[in-house]
Amino acid sequence: MSVAPDTVSAPMLVLEEITKRFGGVTALDRVSFDLHPGEIHALLGENGAGKSTLIKVLGGIHQADEGAILFEGMPVDVNGVAAADRLGVRIIHQELSLAPNMTVAENIFLGREPHAFGFVRHGAMAEAARDLVERLGLHEIRDVRKSVSSLSVAHRQLVEIARALATRAPILVLDEPTSALSDAETAALFTTLRRLRAQGVGIIYISHRLEEIMQLADRITVLRDGRTVGTRPVSEVDQRELVRWMVGRDVVDYFHRPPRVAGPIALQVTGLSNDRVHEVSFSLHEGEVLGIAGLVGSGRTELARALFGIDPVRSGEIALAGETVDIRSPRDALRAGMVLIPEDRQGQGLVMIQTVAFNLALPWVREWNPGCAPDRNLRRAIVNRAIEGFAIKVADPEQPITGLSGGNQQKVLVSRWMEHRPRVLILDEPTRGVDVGAREEMFRLLAGLVREGMAVVLISSDLNEVLNMSHRVAVYRDGRILKTLDAADTGMEEIMTLLTGVKTA
Repeated sequence: MSVAPDTVSAPMLVLEEITKRFGGVTALDRVSFDLHPGEIHALLGENGAGKSTLIKVLGGIHQADEGAILFEGMPVDVNGVAAADRLGVRIIHQELSLAPNMTVAENIFLGREPHAFGFVRHGAMAEAARDLVERLGLHEIRDVRKSVSSLSVAHRQLVEIARALATRAPILVLDEPTSALSDAETAALFTTLRRLRAQGVGIIYISHRLEEIMQLADRITVLRDGRTVGTRPVSEVDQRELVRWMVGRDVVDYFHRPPRVAGPIALQVTGLSNDRVHEVSFSLHEGEVLGIAGLVGSGRTELARALFGIDPVRSGEIALAGETVDIRSPRDALRAGMVLIPEDRQGQGLVMIQTVAFNLALPWVREWNPGCAPDRNLRRAIVNRAIEGFAIKVADPEQPITGLSGGNQQKVLVSRWMEHRPRVLILDEPTRGVDVGAREEMFRLLAGLVREGMAVVLISSDLNEVLNMSHRVAVYRDGRILKTLDAADTGMEEIMTLLTGVKTA
């Protein structure tokens, strides 16, 4: 339960009538927001509502065209990242910014390494990092000498959090911090945030998970289309009202599980094994969604990587449409008719320095550019079909992919494979960092593909998502399928009991 902050006293931070334009597009239109000491203030809105732009203005990445920022009652000029850092603003962005070739400890103290006689004191740094992660309860990254490149997305998220909390900053901003965390990791993070709130730290918290907002926040501000819709204490709003504020309409149920019309077996996996996957067997029919329910660290992503040929397989057999296939690389998987949408869309899925059109046309380059001269009309047709088929909100297909919201980037990642429909689509955390409205649309489109006969493997940390979108659920723990259940006849308690061995009630 949240404890109301002392909002009678003056706020520590005020963003007043902030306006920001990019060319002819107004990203923020006179947005106001304030933060008190010892408060967790949630900032909500759909992808593209202006949340990230507002945070980048606060962080000195963008400069406001109009408006003012006040810190402890005094106007301040946040004209760069260094200026924000001097104010004590620490931002954990949704897309992580770690140095993967460095250790956990080196990342935590990057730029602040302890020195002696001109040399970095690696032992002292490792000890300080270990003390910090233990104090914060981030036990999963206590091996601080481990390279960040070997960590899962969830554990990299914890490193970002530890780095931000390594200094006693008065203002902490977290953008989707739990999007790849397990329930236990989320609970540990919330304990840390409450402790910081009690110490007077002001926390701006951005999340699409309304349940955790209601559990954690003191106040909520909602943005829509670059404008402030409203600010309220969390005790005065309910989830339905928040959704209505965010999307401008009621969203009663964003799940669109298609009717079960299972056809022939599309994918048969028998005894699949490697270092992280152990004797996994399952079947998947055309027109069926098989959910993989597992906690962070259970090896779900490693299963997807093994199926898609990213990680080598030691033994086992994969058959597509009744034919055994030898998948040693992603190219083999694609040729056999299997596509993987990875959990890290910016790091592993999209070419972020390129345009929307480049990303949409990339898988089919051999078709529109088979020889000496590219067929630009065919390329344009491929791009337009993807944009129209998935209702991708884009001003111009040749605009940078970075200009799209997270939900629209996810649509690009899925739609680009639909020019020639795959037999099997593997979705790993498809709604990570995606808002309620975009999630509803994504599931509606997914249900349409399944009704047309596509076979889907759905991997998600959100058990509600897995249960409500899947026809069957494979409960996955320690690289093994423990049991496969009919989703319509299964409750969350039964799955959590299998996953943890502990009853939830």
